[in-house]
Amino acid sequence: MIFMLIKNGTIVTMNPAREIIKGDILIEEDRIIRVGDCSGARSDTVINAAGKLVIPGLIQSHVHLCQVLFRGMADDMELLDWLNKRIWPLENAHDEGSLYYSSLLGCAELLRGGTTSIIDMATVKHTGAVFQAAADSGIRYLGGKCMMDAGSENAALLREDTTASLTESVDLLQKWNHACDGRLRYAFCPRFVPSCSEQLLAEVKDLSGKYRVPVHTHASENKAEIQLVERQKGVRNIVYLNRLGLCNENLILAHCVHVDRQEQQILAQNQVNVVHCPSANLKLASGIAPVPDLLEQ
Repeated sequence: MIFMLIKNGTIVTMNPAREIIKGDILIEEDRIIRVGDCSGARSDTVINAAGKLVIPGLIQSHVHLCQVLFRGMADDMELLDWLNKRIWPLENAHDEGSLYYSSLLGCAELLRGGTTSIIDMATVKHTGAVFQAAADSGIRYLGGKCMMDAGSENAALLREDTTASLTESVDLLQKWNHACDGRLRYAFCPRFVPSCSEQLLAEVKDLSGKYRVPVHTHASENKAEIQLVERQKGVRNIVYLNRLGLCNENLILAHCVHVDRQEQQILAQNQVNVVHCPSANLKLASGIAPVPDLLEQ
């Protein structure tokens, strides 16, 4: 057994009482076994944290590791143009090698900044490379293959057969879910309503229940996106997803910038996990999510 002692730190425990204490942390292999006074404990490595904060690893709850290499290549656009003119062609250009190193770089940057757990949505192709990068980096990862079987214009670059998308997703789940001693976990990741058929979304709902894994998708990020969904489906995003049975405690829903009172109530009543993405929403001029209103529900 290898022991590490972090001593003399100001420890932000995040325990139920939210205590902040002066003391030590003793780690055995990859487990914290004691917090407080660890004087006299065996240690192979000692880190003196005097004058420093010691905090739990941060959690990034919505990220696209596949897009790390695209920085500076898709600026000054709103969501739908950003996707159609830049992101979908760029994602389509990835090969397995470029996607691996994009993901590895993203993981390294996150770890360097103190983030140890992430929820990711990969791109449509070569998702195994993303999981391999997460495995190699040491980060705690929840995510999966992006699923797209509908959509017009440049969505066609990534559009796939419905059955093939579902089959590949299940194959990836069976290979990677709970890999690396449970550090990697799988989530079904349909991109968003405009690029997913009703059949795909309905089957994702069933597969999520069968395998007891989350669904991670986007909704209500941009006003033009919402108008597109209303034209296609006759209702707003959250109402549509709820009709399909997707709104439940297993749904991780990124953005939710423009959700009306009815949608807010659906999210709250069904215990949907809403992920606020302020930097992305500001970059694409999408707006600011009504977080206080959502918390009041």
